[in-house]
Amino acid sequence: MDRVKGPDKRAERSRRTREKVVEAARELFVARGYGATSLQEVADRAGVAVQTVYFVFRNKRTLFKDVVDTSIAGDTESVATMDREWFRAACAEPTAAGQLRAHVRGTREILGRVAPIMPLIAAAAATDPEIAAQWPQGPDPRYTVHYAAAEALAGKPDARPGLSVEMAADLLFGLLSPQLYLIFVRDRDWSPDTWEAWARSALISQLCADPE
Repeated sequence: MDRVKGPDKRAERSRRTREKVVEAARELFVARGYGATSLQEVADRAGVAVQTVYFVFRNKRTLFKDVVDTSIAGDTESVATMDREWFRAACAEPTAAGQLRAHVRGTREILGRVAPIMPLIAAAAATDPEIAAQWPQGPDPRYTVHYAAAEALAGKPDARPGLSVEMAADLLFGLLSPQLYLIFVRDRDWSPDTWEAWARSALISQLCADPE
């Protein structure tokens, strides 16, 4: 009988090391900025040798891209947003109002991680062409996600009559943007709960039929 293999301890250690480095880099990038943060400082914060950081990520640009990607995803798994369980469950809600509640909640989780680093992306891309090249020009991935949500929403029984997929996608894309989230949560000191309640109410009033 073949012996059942246990978990790959080396792979698990590598995963934990990668996560520690990414989290340390995220904290330093947000606190100090991309340009002012060195890989030695990231290594010190993560509690690893700087050679380990170079071995795993090769350079600071690659590490920065990983910080952005894992902030969007919430983990190191290479699963697209539209394939995530929360997004599929939201789209499967039987009513537009139910889908919006779940969609806003899931988007809030992403924005809480991503919105603080959005200014860093713009600043780093403006000074480093190689960083800018890591995000090719083309359709905004956020819009692609919200458009898919709008397609699921527009045909539901309580969707606003005459609502087009394009209009629904535009409203989701605009009201759930990182920029607007930062205006309310960072600049106006709203709590994430308050922002979520506002966004949910605003979208339901715009995208759902008026109650009789």
